[in-house]
Amino acid sequence: MTLETQLDYAQHWEKDRPNDVWFTQPLGGGKLRELTFEQALDEVRRMAAHLVGLGLPEKSNIALFSKNTAWWILADLAIWMAGHTSVPLYPTLTAETIRQILEHSEAKLIFIGKLDGFPAMEPGIPQGLPRISLPLSPKLDAPTWDSIIASSAPLAGEVRRPKTDLATIIYTSGSTGVPKGVMHSFQTMMSPGERFTEYFGLRTSDRMLSYLPLAHAFERYVVETGTIGKGFHVFFAESLDTFVEDIKRARPTLFVSVPRLWQKFQLGVFSKMPERKLGTLLKIPIVSGIIKKKVLSGLGFDQVRIAGSGSAPIPAELIAWYRSLGLELLEGYGMSENFSYSHMTLPGDVRVGYVGKACDGVECKLSPEGEVLVKSPGTMLGYYKAPELTAEMFTEDGFLKTGDRGELDADGRLKITGRVKELFKTSKGKYVAPAPIENKLLLHSDVEQALVTGNGFPQPYGMVVLSEQARKRASNAADRQQLTSTLESHLGEVNATLDQHEQLDLLVVLSDEWTIENGLLTPTMKLKRSAIETKYGERAPSWYEEKKAVVWA
Repeated sequence: MTLETQLDYAQHWEKDRPNDVWFTQPLGGGKLRELTFEQALDEVRRMAAHLVGLGLPEKSNIALFSKNTAWWILADLAIWMAGHTSVPLYPTLTAETIRQILEHSEAKLIFIGKLDGFPAMEPGIPQGLPRISLPLSPKLDAPTWDSIIASSAPLAGEVRRPKTDLATIIYTSGSTGVPKGVMHSFQTMMSPGERFTEYFGLRTSDRMLSYLPLAHAFERYVVETGTIGKGFHVFFAESLDTFVEDIKRARPTLFVSVPRLWQKFQLGVFSKMPERKLGTLLKIPIVSGIIKKKVLSGLGFDQVRIAGSGSAPIPAELIAWYRSLGLELLEGYGMSENFSYSHMTLPGDVRVGYVGKACDGVECKLSPEGEVLVKSPGTMLGYYKAPELTAEMFTEDGFLKTGDRGELDADGRLKITGRVKELFKTSKGKYVAPAPIENKLLLHSDVEQALVTGNGFPQPYGMVVLSEQARKRASNAADRQQLTSTLESHLGEVNATLDQHEQLDLLVVLSDEWTIENGLLTPTMKLKRSAIETKYGERAPSWYEEKKAVVWA
């Protein structure tokens, strides 16, 4: 048969490679469960038969609420095989947002899997909504995946869906606002996935570790659609505490992450070997190769042949640092609305600071205001039950408005320079783009998070959160003074690269971290600017009154 949808590909591997291991899933306590293609599709067929037997309305929306596990992908396939549409929920959502999504999507059933802090989330799930408990889920009064599989005969034969059918609704609020339901068909998901595997020459022998939320388009595109399309082996992470062991178990050949985690990996290296010492050793010809191998092996990246970063801008200097270790960090650019398929850098064609050229089949141009406009094979069908909002996202000639400002070089490579709506105006009437300045602040080895703001003030200011190690050191007066001195020097170096109206009057060091849990980061670790500015904004005048370059708050 012609392979067009995820179901087509999954059933192809079921027949062609039945005994090959597809998923490796940690069960806790050092135990693992491996699933071959045949075993995986047998479970999918049995769950699909059960869903069909429930007699739900045709093409119902079915919610999928879990951290990444093998059964996340199997449940997704079962929903599709039964003729329905999946509605993923991030595993870190508040009860209020969970209820908003379930009610707006009119979900008829919810799969509940591996979750942390479920008691606080459960009130968001309507009492009457039917539930199915996935393996590794919290204890629930609901039918379990295993019991259903054991008591259901598999759905027989070749099951196909039109590629134009609605496959999933990905709810995303970005950095602000009420969640919006991004609708994708099998085609708008699978076409980018197929092109991704061709783009990088992915192989069935490749290995990936799945740990970024599958509820987000980025992981869904690279991992789920990638492995379904190419049939490579996927390992799942168990927890943050076992993350290094999880990576070393997988020995991934493909590894993608988000900028904040790439930075955390770097800070972990610096905690074991000071930055200056490492830099010196990397310049010594004979020693350099040994050090590079040791660092990459320590991170679990010694087998990686393709490493990528996406979801948010990454400092150019961080990419250069990984390149000095022999890891060519490739950057990608996209959004949920085009299933993360827009721009990518390719090995040997990297210009640091640029997210690469338009991918195969993608058209890109800039509006007169500098906004990046894109047409992609992954462009969404629209926002669920929001035709007016959908219309606002497109130009008259059908280009998606990304909301990002950018520049194109002579070779067509794109550089993201900030968000259209992130610009703020100082009291002097000058506009400031915060993202490039934040990337410069992040170059200090002790700075883990940074935000630049200052709407209505004569000059902007920066807020930073230090790494965990630096926060501990700051409890000692002498170490805090040393940190203050290095931050003052860093602020001076950053300001020296900026136009006068962009220069920061002060740098505020905050004691609390910005996290998904406290509502200051999105589920993909982007800054929630409005939330951060709202939380700290009232204190800004007092910070300016201190008349210090570095203020500890």
